Amino acid sequence: MKEFELKYGCNPNQKPSRIFMENGGDLPIEILSGKPGYINFLDAFNSWQLVKELKDALGLPSATSFKHVSPTSAAVGTVLSDKLKKACFVDDMEGLDDSLLACAYARARGTDRMCSYGDWIALSDECDLMTAKLISREVSDGVIAPGYSPEALELLKTKRKGNYNIVKIDPDYIPEETERKQVFGITFEQGRNNFKIDRDLLKNIVTDNKDLPKSAERDLIVALITLKYTQSNSVCYAVDGQAIGVGAGQQSRIHCTRLAGTKADTWFLRQSDKVLNLPFIETLSRPERDNVIDGYINKNEEDVCADGNWQKYFTCRPEPFTDSEMKEYLSTIDGVSLGSDAFFPFDDNIERAKRSGVKYIAEPGGSIRDGVVIDCCNKYGIVMAFTGMRLFHH
Repeated sequence: MKEFELKYGCNPNQKPSRIFMENGGDLPIEILSGKPGYINFLDAFNSWQLVKELKDALGLPSATSFKHVSPTSAAVGTVLSDKLKKACFVDDMEGLDDSLLACAYARARGTDRMCSYGDWIALSDECDLMTAKLISREVSDGVIAPGYSPEALELLKTKRKGNYNIVKIDPDYIPEETERKQVFGITFEQGRNNFKIDRDLLKNIVTDNKDLPKSAERDLIVALITLKYTQSNSVCYAVDGQAIGVGAGQQSRIHCTRLAGTKADTWFLRQSDKVLNLPFIETLSRPERDNVIDGYINKNEEDVCADGNWQKYFTCRPEPFTDSEMKEYLSTIDGVSLGSDAFFPFDDNIERAKRSGVKYIAEPGGSIRDGVVIDCCNKYGIVMAFTGMRLFHH
């Protein structure tokens, strides 16, 4: 296939629209179902690079959940605890532990379920039946993978009345070294960002505490590769092989750190007994549960515990999750990793990160205030590595 005509571009008025190879060659994809759009393909090609690099760096099946050209989360395949399975709404899936790819997607989709609503999925390995079962019951726009088992493909083709977007990509495809894009009729050209992210990037530890365990190295690599494909400015909190809070596209880095920290806190609080034991009515849909849980934790516009509201969601009125209870719960969190796509200019980022249990940090360094940031890390015994490499993505 030399080109694929799209319904329209970013918006319905942007026509004509297509994808094609500038060199006249064949596209490295097959469209097995559906008709993906312009933004779908932006998500697909960015997300595929992310999971491919995660698999290459850590040797584990990987998955990501993308929305509007940034990941809501990414994860490598490790078995979920029973508590995490319940928080991710996959505790009813028998045989989940037998597919590390399915475990990776369960983690990625389960991290920030509200932002993953209508996601684009990327899988590093051939999609198996268990992974397809997880995908089939979520609201999603499409999936890209290097292959699909016959059973998985058959199941996915029943999604969205047979119109679910399923894309197969050639895992051996390597793009040209130079990439181009146009803005306002003007062509920009640059070399591809082929910078390799691996454990060697974490050797320059600049803090007093230099104890960086293998698990933290893994989590920092997850965070940094996630950031490589996240709209800048961006920071990413990670733990247990998955990104748990992504702060994307903010002009101020502290706003990235706060946004991602709030998402990470919400992820931890969703695993508290108080949230796991909420008495939902059986007819509540999965997206509705996501919204109610977020409202219960973050006290959004609707007080879900108020009289006249709780009856819509619960079989009995739950006790509110008080600020003091949440603060006490979060005070026990430790061992979280944090990556940043550029240097932290002020120590307020470290202060905010510490509140979400951050113990390990990787950032490029290079600020005139590096000393202040390092001193703040030393105050809390945080390990920080300077990578020397900025990871802006636009």
